[in-house]
Amino acid sequence: MNFTRRRGTIAFFITLGTLLVGLAVTLNIGWVVLNERTVALAVVGIILFAMLIAGVVLNTVFLVREIRRNERQDSFLNAVTHELKTPIASIRLYLETLQRRPVDEAQRQQFYTNMLADSDRLLATVEQVLKAGQLGQRHRQQSRTLIDLGSLLSECIAITLQRHHLPPDAIVLQPVPGGVHLRVMGLADDLRIAILNLLDNAVKYSPEGVHVRCSLAITHYTWATLRITDTGVGLPPNQHKRIFRRFYRVPGRTMLRIKGTGLGLFLVRSIARQHGGDATAASQGPNMGTTITLTLPLANPSTASEASSSMANGRSYPTMKERA
Repeated sequence: MNFTRRRGTIAFFITLGTLLVGLAVTLNIGWVVLNERTVALAVVGIILFAMLIAGVVLNTVFLVREIRRNERQDSFLNAVTHELKTPIASIRLYLETLQRRPVDEAQRQQFYTNMLADSDRLLATVEQVLKAGQLGQRHRQQSRTLIDLGSLLSECIAITLQRHHLPPDAIVLQPVPGGVHLRVMGLADDLRIAILNLLDNAVKYSPEGVHVRCSLAITHYTWATLRITDTGVGLPPNQHKRIFRRFYRVPGRTMLRIKGTGLGLFLVRSIARQHGGDATAASQGPNMGTTITLTLPLANPSTASEASSSMANGRSYPTMKERA
């Protein structure tokens, strides 16, 4: 209902802006025709007309943008409320069952396992929201360390398999060409969050079966590239960049059935850029799967010394666009 109302409001402001622009054009043309012999007045009229048109267009764009931003924030609040309420309700139900009637030891242990899983889900949601707030602070005084991406990726795959109760072959890690170790300078906790978000998304948006491929490679001699490919719902052509916005979720019936906060890929891109890299998405279309590529600069002795001095001075690495 709110979605339909907001769509109507956006259509109203766009229509109003179009009508105002059309009215201004008509009045200006009529005014110029009536005063065609007065060149000075015609020039002044054209300038005022351009200013009026610019004001109307900017006002309409601003209003539409604010409506869409409020829509994304409302969707985020609804999603977070669901993500918080569901595990809390589940934990409460298990506790009430244990309190009201006796259960055998096997069932009790199963209850404990389910409650731990729900608490992990609750904690993951809270940490995701907190991390999104922390990433808004540009100067973060934390020491960067040398990280083996292969080991970190294997650890994240094991966590994801356990978290979603998947068989080992659901997420396949392809061997690195040449068997080399890809190391980067960074914050291990942040990169772990980024990779876990990518894996969770690949699992979550594969409702017909999880078949995820992960690969690591060196590109352009100085970059470590992580690609995570699924066979899930895919992306429409105009959504490849939008999915990295804060609170943004792809519209559609399938997406409505899949719960989320709209922060996962925003965190991935923010973390990648804070490490001097970037994150991109590619898909051949709906139901054709999605590939998310995370690119980070490889570590070397000069990078390590630069990281130490940069953190001491409160600076961060240049991004891929700045390096180009």
